[in-house]
Amino acid sequence: MNQLAIVYWSGTGNTQAMANCIAQGAEEAGAQVHQMGPSEFSAARLPEFNVIAFGCPAMGTEVLEELEFEPMFAELEHSLSGKKVALFGSYGWGDGQWMRDWCERCMDANAALFDPQGLMVNEAPDDDAQEACRALGRALACW
Repeated sequence: MNQLAIVYWSGTGNTQAMANCIAQGAEEAGAQVHQMGPSEFSAARLPEFNVIAFGCPAMGTEVLEELEFEPMFAELEHSLSGKKVALFGSYGWGDGQWMRDWCERCMDANAALFDPQGLMVNEAPDDDAQEACRALGRALACW
């Protein structure tokens, strides 16, 4: 059984809704899912999971949330080599530069990135976006 960590930060609830749908899809496909915030995750926990899905919305000038999520991710980034990683998040403006930068960081760390573009949703996830999140969860459960 795949052990999947979904580590996310959400300010308005949009990224949390995405995380919940990813978890639902993964559980339907047989994965054991552990959802947690950035304060509950560190590089020391990486070996516990086959796959880690990181979620964070675009903030400010299209960057990761800077007080909790970015420090956690920066601390473990150098430990991602060979780890199976997926990225997701919501945004309300811009063109997704935060996700492109984040994906590049993972590739530079030699992570096995599920999708080199990540999964982005504009604002609150509608029915189609929720299904895309569940589909991602199902795929991660079997990856």
